Amino acid sequence: MAGVKVRVQALRWGFRVLFGLPSRVKRTLAGAPIRLDGQELDLDLQLLGWVDRLLNSSEGGTVDEVALAEQRRQADLAAELVADSLLDVVEAQDLAVPGAVGPLPARLYVPPAVPESAGLIVYFHGGGFVLGSLASTDPLCRLLAAQSGVRVLSVDYRLAPEDPYPAALEDAIAAYRAVQENAAALGADPDLIAVGGDSAGANLALVVAHQQSVLGRPVPAFVLALYPVTDAERTGGSRELFGTGFGLTVEYLAELERLYLPDGVPSDDKRGAILRARDLSRMPPVYLSTAGFDPLRDEGEELAARLRRAGVPVVARRFPGLVHGYASFTALSAAARDATLDAASALRAGLGPVESMRPAARRSARAARLLSDRRRLAGS
Repeated sequence: MAGVKVRVQALRWGFRVLFGLPSRVKRTLAGAPIRLDGQELDLDLQLLGWVDRLLNSSEGGTVDEVALAEQRRQADLAAELVADSLLDVVEAQDLAVPGAVGPLPARLYVPPAVPESAGLIVYFHGGGFVLGSLASTDPLCRLLAAQSGVRVLSVDYRLAPEDPYPAALEDAIAAYRAVQENAAALGADPDLIAVGGDSAGANLALVVAHQQSVLGRPVPAFVLALYPVTDAERTGGSRELFGTGFGLTVEYLAELERLYLPDGVPSDDKRGAILRARDLSRMPPVYLSTAGFDPLRDEGEELAARLRRAGVPVVARRFPGLVHGYASFTALSAAARDATLDAASALRAGLGPVESMRPAARRSARAARLLSDRRRLAGS
C-alpha cells in the first residue's frame, strides 16, 4: 500500500510539472494544433493524449473478464492522480442508500458553511455502466460541492457485465426515491433534490427524472447531465467524426454498450436510450453539456433540442475544445476546469429558479396518488 501511495505521489508531481510547462513547450511536445469540424482541440488535452499514447499501446482499450478488475482499479488510480488537496475541506461521509436489490455504497459531500437545510444532488458516476466507483468520481464530487454550495450524494450502482441493463437504472431509481423520501436525514430539503451524473451517470440521471415524470411521482428539482449517452447503438455523425484519436473510441463505446445492453435496446423498453422516449414534456429543468471532440456530442445536443421543443427549461452548453470525460481532467486543463465550474454554477442556480414549478409538480404527484387510490378502492 505504501508503495502505491509513493507511486501516485510521484506521478501526480510529474503530471503537474508537465502540464505546468510554458505553452510553447507543451505545443512542441503535443504537436501541431488539431482542428476538426471548425474546432481546435484544447492544448492541454492534446498533450494528455500524447502522454496516454506513450503509456498505452492501444487507444481506448478493450473490456474482458481478465482485464476488467485492473481497468476498474486504474480508473480509481487516475482519480487519485488528479485529486486537489485544497478540496479536502469538503466533508465526506461514507454511508449506504437503498438500491433495487440491496444497499448501495454512497458518499455524502457537505461543503463548508452550508445551511442546515439545503439542496442536494444525487450523483451517478460515469464509466460506460462497466467502470467507475465512488473513488473514481471523488475529485469531481468534491469540486461540485465546493463550487456550488450544494450537498452531493455520490451513489454507486451495479455494473455490467455482472449486472447488465436494467440493473444500474433500477438502482438509480430506487436510490433517488429513497433519498427524496428521507431528505431530512441527509440535511436536505425534499423539494431541493436534484439528480446528476457524467456520461453513463448522466444517462441514469436523465432517465430517473423522466421515469418520475411519466409515472406521476415527485420529479427532481433539476437535472445536471455532463456529456450524456442518450441513444445506444447509433452510428455516424459525431460517433464517426470523433471516433478515434480523442480518448473514447467508437469501438470501445460499442463494446461498453454491448456489455450493458447485451440484447440491444429492448423493443418494449426504450429507457436504455432516452432520446427515443415518446414524451419529454414533463421533465424538470436540465443543464446538459457536450464536448466538441466527443463521439457522444450529437446525441446529447439532439436531446437538448428535443427537450426545448417539449417546453422543458434547458441550458445547453457545448465546449468545443474539450473531449469526453473532461470533468475528470480539471487539474490538468484550465478549459476543462472552467467547463466543470460552469456546471457547478448551473447547479447552484438550478436549485433556485425552479421554485415556481414545484407546486405544479406536487399537484401532479398528488393527483397520481389519488387516481391510484381510487383504482385500488374500485378493485376491492
